[in-house]
Amino acid sequence: MTYKFQSIGLITANVKKSTLMKVAVITATLLTACSSLEEREIASGSFDYIKEQPGQKIKIPEDVDKPKFDDAYKLPDLGEDAPLTAMGKKLSVLSPSLVLPVVAGSHIEEGSKNATVWFDQVDDSLPLDTAIWNSLIRFLETEGIGIEMFDKDKQRLVTDWMVMDESQNNKWYSWSKSERTVGQRFEFTLNKKPHGRSAALSVELVEYKEKLDPQSNEILKAKDKRRNEVDVLNMVVKNYEFETQVANVKRYRQIREGLPMELGFDSDGESAFVVDADYDITWPRLLLVLRKLGFDVKDYDKSNGLLFVKYNGSEDGWWSNIWSSDKNEFDLATEEYRIKVAAVGKKTSVTLLDDESKPFPAKKLTGLFPTFEKTMSADDLDI
Repeated sequence: MTYKFQSIGLITANVKKSTLMKVAVITATLLTACSSLEEREIASGSFDYIKEQPGQKIKIPEDVDKPKFDDAYKLPDLGEDAPLTAMGKKLSVLSPSLVLPVVAGSHIEEGSKNATVWFDQVDDSLPLDTAIWNSLIRFLETEGIGIEMFDKDKQRLVTDWMVMDESQNNKWYSWSKSERTVGQRFEFTLNKKPHGRSAALSVELVEYKEKLDPQSNEILKAKDKRRNEVDVLNMVVKNYEFETQVANVKRYRQIREGLPMELGFDSDGESAFVVDADYDITWPRLLLVLRKLGFDVKDYDKSNGLLFVKYNGSEDGWWSNIWSSDKNEFDLATEEYRIKVAAVGKKTSVTLLDDESKPFPAKKLTGLFPTFEKTMSADDLDI
């Protein structure tokens, strides 16, 4: 009986201890979450150290042996640009801000202290600088930020005021309220490489104003200029990456959907298939169609719109023919061919050529059209 009593007491003590620990954790979490932005920028604890005076070197008489001093832990001398007043509450303890190149083909220069990110051309549908500026302007419009000046020729854009009001983010359970408001204006510049396929987007804080509350004096200089620049640049880059993902999803959906096709002519007047889609959608779709029809793509040059293929016959086996007589096979020798793809306005022409780059006769192309058209217009093409 005594043993049971001691066990129950021990369990009760453990339950009480566990409950107290949970309460302590919840309280600490609330206190941490409720701190304002300016409170999170400074160290916790006392700042009595700023009142301390530097120690003096030990004075040793000349007739006494001097001890051996070790400089292993000696603090380095301050540089000329060191912020001598950055002590106590004036010293920010936040970790350095890093530019995040999350867009495909983006990168940063190692060791660079500027708020700059480099983009490489990965999509030829638009010039690189146009794509960057379009994404930036859409971001500003979405966030309700005006544009004071934009000069495409000089690759320069200056924003209107970006205003952040912390009082609007206060929660009902917040134990400390903040009435801090911050306004900022930024200048974006784009530096293109001569070949035009790489460009650096940089941002600089050009004007700043801050009020800790409606009654306080206005602060006209940011504590950490680079942090503010990097933060807004990362938001722009993140928006660029999001738009790229959305565009890719839309593009993949268009490629998988059936594309209307008809008989017509290319820009040289030769008989050709004419697909009702732009070049960048038709090209990958054509690769799927060719594989489905039994063509092996040996080589291709998308920039010049040329494919080198070999026809191996229909990929449908004897098993599928038992259940269906609907074949993709057509009257074409198992030889090597060439295909020329070119934009014709908002449509795309597909010209079939022999191995000597001679276009197929109109009669032969007409005989191949039904099978090509059926596969090109099929939804959710299974390869």
